[in-house]
Amino acid sequence: MTYAIKVENISKKYLITHGGYSSGSLKEIADNFLRKVLPFSGSRKKLLDTTQISYEEFWALKDISFEIAKGSKLGVMGRNGAGKSTLLKILCHITEPTSGIIKINGHVSSLLEVGTGFHPELTGRENVFLNGAILGMKQLDIKRKFDEIVDFSEIEQFIDTPVKKYSSGMQVRLAFAVAANLEPEILILDEVLAVGDVNFQKKCIDKMNEISGSGATVIFVNHGVDAIKQYCDQAIVLKHGSLILNTTDIDSAIESYLQQ
Repeated sequence: MTYAIKVENISKKYLITHGGYSSGSLKEIADNFLRKVLPFSGSRKKLLDTTQISYEEFWALKDISFEIAKGSKLGVMGRNGAGKSTLLKILCHITEPTSGIIKINGHVSSLLEVGTGFHPELTGRENVFLNGAILGMKQLDIKRKFDEIVDFSEIEQFIDTPVKKYSSGMQVRLAFAVAANLEPEILILDEVLAVGDVNFQKKCIDKMNEISGSGATVIFVNHGVDAIKQYCDQAIVLKHGSLILNTTDIDSAIESYLQQ
């Protein structure tokens, strides 16, 4: 079967800063610069010694490899900090891996965080077109799907209200409606069901089944094991950035995750 995504030996390294002025405010940048250019004497020398900056390597992902067939429904499981969000950001080309290769066969649509791709000052209507454009859709395609998107989100009354006045639930409804209704070939979702109510969660699962039934591939991160068991036909389990299980036996994946 043709693959939708093939991940080969992906690793991602970050540098963690310890000590010093590292948060990057203008005052701290200026203060740090002055410490470097002014003579190091007396109390100033002591200040410099107590604000030394050191760096630590942190591997968010370590040598990850797996393959997803077209039309599969992959659940990604792991505790907080296991590397799930980092993996999804790499798959969406939001960040690049430190090493390894990713091969993607199809157009990717994603919803990684509530409000991703939304401008708070623009209305819901305007953000539908903005978000659709970010996802690579043509304006005519967005117009054709607009009514369907609004109907799914159930926020027609507020579609011309600035998004900054939306609740988090309203934002995720609209964001999911855009991502799921623009005919994606690969749909990547990160904890989208954590915000909505029970009825919306069921509606999302039904829509995801409809998408995968049309031949699209869905990658789904969710801490709720019931949703993973109900929907997915393949699962991977991450722990401390490493892949510890890749299986089509969803029950064994859930057991591995719960044992963590």
